[in-house]
Order: sequence, then structure tokens, then C-alpha cells
Amino acid sequence: MAGATRCIVRKSTKGRSRAPLLFVHGAFIGAWCWDEHFLKYFADLGYDAWAVDLRGHADEEEAQDLASIDDYVADVLLAVEQIGAAPVLVGHSMGAIIVQRTLRRAQARAVSLMAPVPPHGLLGSSFMLAARSPGIFNEINRIQLFDGMAGSPDQMRRAIFSQQLPAADVKRYLRRMRHESQRALFDLSWPQHFWIERTTIPVQVIGAADDLFFPPSLVEETAQLHGVESEIVPDMAHAMMLDAHWQQAAQRLAGWLERAVAPVKQK
Repeated sequence: MAGATRCIVRKSTKGRSRAPLLFVHGAFIGAWCWDEHFLKYFADLGYDAWAVDLRGHADEEEAQDLASIDDYVADVLLAVEQIGAAPVLVGHSMGAIIVQRTLRRAQARAVSLMAPVPPHGLLGSSFMLAARSPGIFNEINRIQLFDGMAGSPDQMRRAIFSQQLPAADVKRYLRRMRHESQRALFDLSWPQHFWIERTTIPVQVIGAADDLFFPPSLVEETAQLHGVESEIVPDMAHAMMLDAHWQQAAQRLAGWLERAVAPVKQK
């Protein structure tokens, strides 16, 4: 399974006193999105921070158009084997669905869901986006058709980032976006309740106030499924780990980890 277990790893700078974190990216992007800010931030807090590249998402890999969500779940499980300890799973967007479908087999200690695809799936959300912001909807389709070559950076900025993110960063990030597996998008289109359900481990659900894909009302669906209150970060768009105020999302995650996940006992 070539490339399936490729991970970016930033080891704790304070020794291994905390549960390892495994970050799972969303569609059209790769593990690099976590390495811009989050991995170092959490390594400095004492966590071994891992980010998995789902198959076909590393920069040098070709996209795999037949890769399914189940294939991505298998990639995450193999990454957990590499870690060698029960992790906290952190999933963004599509990655949030993937980690929810991985929880039991991964024996995860806790899970954080950032800007999650709602339990009802992508189809309804896509119709809402097409009606509300047809230009942005067309740009997303352009990425899928032309493997990341967005025709309108301004439209994509509105879709993914806040206006505060510098233009140079927007261009740099958009150049690394890529075609997503058509099979995976098809799998996400339908209601996900058959594969995900409420869990007994700690769950955090974080949304972005200015997310055009999954606004707070849709994020709340995921929170209700797990019986928790959603946390909505102001002045932030969909790509929370890359946006201008990424620290706000990182701080929400860090604070929750302090409360919800006990330190690992040293042998």
C-alpha cells in the first residue's frame, strides 16, 4: 500500500508525557497543512504530533481517483500502528468523518472534530453552497477538474480563508491544493449515520464562524450527535489550521486536551 503510512512527525520538545496526537487532513490537501503551524505548536506543549498523508495526497504522489473513505480509514489505522500507542485523533472536514469511522478500531483516547463534514453528508451542503455562492462552488469544481489550478484566487480565498490571511500565503497554499478522489467524494455525499455514532470517549467539535462550507448551524449537527456543545471560533474560515488566526483554533484544542486527556503515565 505505497504511501499509505506516510506521516510527518514532530516529536515533543518536553519528553513524552502526553498522549500522541494524530492529525488527519481533509479533501484537496495533504498532511503539510498541519505542519505549517499545528505540529510544532503541539510538540512545544509536550505532545508527539503526527500528521498522516492519506493515499494520493502527498506532494509527489498522483491522486487516486478510486480511493474510498474506507481506504482512508485504513491509512489512518496504519498510522496508528506506526505511533504504537492510543492517540488522540484530530480530523478536519473530510478528515473528521474519517476519524469518526476509525475511533473503535484505533482505540483512540479522544477525538477533536474541526469544521466537520456534517452527519447528513456533502450532498445537501453542496446544494446550499451552489445556491448561496455559485462562484465559489464553480471554483471547487475547477480544482477537482484541473488538479488544484484554481482560476480565481479571490473566490478561493473567500471559500477557504479569512480576509486577514496575507495574499502571498493564500497563493502558496492554493498551489499545493490538488484533485480529490472522486470515489471518496461520492462516499461522503450520502448520510454518514450508518458508519458513525455517538462514542463514550471525550469529543470536541470546533467550527469556524465564517466557514462557507460548513457554517456553525451544520457544525452543530455533529456536536448534537456526540452530545457535546460546539465551539465556534470567530473571524476564521474553513481552513482553520492555516488561517490568519490559527492560534485561536490551536488554543481551543490545547485547552480541551488539558481538561479531557490525562497525561501518559511514565514507565
